[in-house]
Amino acid sequence: MMKKKVHTIEELKKTWLAEQEIAHIHGWDFSHIYGRYDEDDEKLPWDYKKVIESYLRKDMKILDIDTGGGEFLMSLNHPYENMSATEGYAPNVELCKETLLPLGIDFRPADGTERLPFEDESFDLVINRHGDFVASEIRRVLNPGGIFITQQVGAENDRELVEILYDTVPPMPFPEQYLSIAQKKFEAEGFTTLDAQEAYLGIRFFEVGALVWFARIIEWVTKLLQLI
Repeated sequence: MMKKKVHTIEELKKTWLAEQEIAHIHGWDFSHIYGRYDEDDEKLPWDYKKVIESYLRKDMKILDIDTGGGEFLMSLNHPYENMSATEGYAPNVELCKETLLPLGIDFRPADGTERLPFEDESFDLVINRHGDFVASEIRRVLNPGGIFITQQVGAENDRELVEILYDTVPPMPFPEQYLSIAQKKFEAEGFTTLDAQEAYLGIRFFEVGALVWFARIIEWVTKLLQLI
């Protein structure tokens, strides 16, 4: 039986720093660490795509805020001429220009916290997965009776991981990212809640290199790299 090689701490640090150096993301692609970590997304008590499909009709004008590389938007198989998208992360902006615009999809660079670059009452459906948003802007661009569907990352996301790795636990980066708070903001803008759910799930890393790569990609956890 072959013995498993034991690495020195210096060798491990070199490997981890290499993960930091190569860390990049193309669209919303985590394939580099597939098999090296595990998230509980599949255990959510809802299916974001199926929820959208339950409302979506071919004649609807749809906007995807913070679309990443447009991967999820394209998976809906909606008519291109009825699709619009925004994205603010510079590398993904270029990717969307290369992939979405040639298809006739109305892509416009914008951050979810800014004024959306569309006219009032332009869309029947607005979707947003894990992106920033301003309730009043979503209200502005939706047609009367329009629908907004979002799946967000909560204030306590990966909090247990942070508490394990930090000697002094930093404050939550998004302390208001709770369902009850978001719901009140939307209802103050005149929205009616059709469905609202919240879940607390976990994430597991099977080796430190995957954690380093993840930390370099995900902005709120980037400071974890300082522990190496």
